[in-house]
Amino acid sequence: MFNKTSSFAKAMGCCNCFGFIRRRRRQRPNPTINNNNKNLSQELLLDDDIDDDDHSYNDSATNASSGDESELQARPKRSEDILNLRVENDTMCRQYPVKETRKLFRTEDENGNKMLNEYVRECKIGSGSYGKVALYRSSVDGNHYAIKAFHKSHLLKLRVAPSETAMTDVLREVLIMKMVEHPNIVNLIEVIDDPESDRFYMVLEYVEDKWVCLGTGPACGLGEETARRYLRDIVSGLSYLHSHRIVHGDIKPDNLLITRHGTVKIGDFSVSQAFEDDNDELRRSPGTPVFTAPECILGLTYHGKAADTWAVGITLYCMILGEYPFLGDTLQDTYDRIVNNPIVLPNDMNPQLKNLIEGLLFKDPRLRMTLSDVAEHSWVIGDDGPIPGYLCWCQRKCSEREDAE
Repeated sequence: MFNKTSSFAKAMGCCNCFGFIRRRRRQRPNPTINNNNKNLSQELLLDDDIDDDDHSYNDSATNASSGDESELQARPKRSEDILNLRVENDTMCRQYPVKETRKLFRTEDENGNKMLNEYVRECKIGSGSYGKVALYRSSVDGNHYAIKAFHKSHLLKLRVAPSETAMTDVLREVLIMKMVEHPNIVNLIEVIDDPESDRFYMVLEYVEDKWVCLGTGPACGLGEETARRYLRDIVSGLSYLHSHRIVHGDIKPDNLLITRHGTVKIGDFSVSQAFEDDNDELRRSPGTPVFTAPECILGLTYHGKAADTWAVGITLYCMILGEYPFLGDTLQDTYDRIVNNPIVLPNDMNPQLKNLIEGLLFKDPRLRMTLSDVAEHSWVIGDDGPIPGYLCWCQRKCSEREDAE
């Protein structure tokens, strides 16, 4: 039924532009299920975002086992090393680089509104994994931007792994966003990092809205047509990331922003990872429990792309039914349901849609649909035809080199 070498997969290829790096596997501790977590609220199971206004951070990751000494000594190349090597070799998939500003001016405009350099603050609009997000307007071009703010001192105090802090995650997020450019991915515009300031800012394109699964049942569902349109955008953006050997790690409705024209853009790369070749084996567990794939719970290692695809399946379920399929009362209960419970779908659901959700939510990642399978599924194609391929900057550079030869 599924064509593993689909035309969509070929269209999302990137001329093997990152293939120069030697194969090595990243190894990280994987958090285990802890029976002491029985008092965790459902809110924690659904969302791990934290506002840095009160400097309250989730330090649950600090309980991860560090492994034995030999394992630590043999640890393969980190995502940061892979990404830095890509920077050194000029293999970023962007036509124009992200602006980097090393001087911060915190002032006020004539109306008393706070300003960061050229940006005038209007209101707070949300929180990322480690910092708050506010809406700003540029006094230069008049456009709105979402600016993500961090305190470097607090990021350095928060340990997320034996040898890494939250600052590692944030800097990796910046590196990844400097690499990529796609219509279905939130664009990083500027990084403001003054060595003399404790503040650190990411200036992102402003996306007006987001769809959130409220868990209130089918009344919250989006309907098949809207869900199909959103899913096509998600598959396009995520396939681009995977083709560039980047695993998102936290696909969920909260990280899917919707423009005024109804286009989905994938955001929040705070737990994303880069890998060197086609081996996407990871150890560090992905972002949000209720979207976690069963193999991430059961095994010491898992494959990042398959885990991302499972999260797409949970997201599609939420889009259609307006609730989470495996949400329990505690973390342990949720993990038990993810591993053991079958997916239950309404009898009157569109058979094609039912087939797609079941294919995305296979417990065994080896049998799970791939993004290429999803792109060619009859329900996804619908009346719109195949998902259009995207000619990224890497492909354009490859074409130019081939033409020159």
